[in-house]
Amino acid sequence: MHDPATSKHTIQQLLDSMGFAILATESAGQPHASLVAVTPFQGWRQLVFATYRDTQKYRNLMQNCRVSVLVDGCKASRGGAQEGFVVTAVGQARDISTEQHPAARQAHLQRHPDLASFLDSPDCVLVAVAVDTYQVVRSIDDVTWWTVDDLNTP
Repeated sequence: MHDPATSKHTIQQLLDSMGFAILATESAGQPHASLVAVTPFQGWRQLVFATYRDTQKYRNLMQNCRVSVLVDGCKASRGGAQEGFVVTAVGQARDISTEQHPAARQAHLQRHPDLASFLDSPDCVLVAVAVDTYQVVRSIDDVTWWTVDDLNTP
């Protein structure tokens, strides 16, 4: 069993090193997966991404804000075995609030400077996933779940 401090460090390290993740949304029973450029915001509590309003993922978010975000930290070794871990964040996605928008936009641009023209588009919206729980998978027999409150415990 891993302790919260170790898992928090593991999650933060992966979020800080990876720029992309798989966002899973759902609408009317139909799942939808999208590759998104992601930025951790407020530590491990929120994950920010940008999308156009006229996309399947955004329409899904407007119907059901519950999402999961998979961040893959695995690397294949020479023998084909997997090394590393995978983190899945589960939470609720919402448009960034007016108060948080400047800081979230700046953080996202700092991490993904190539997205400047995308973020300047009038149809682009910044979305934040307020994370409830994280699942950390180190191997088939080593899976842990942590609430954000668990990870916030000293």
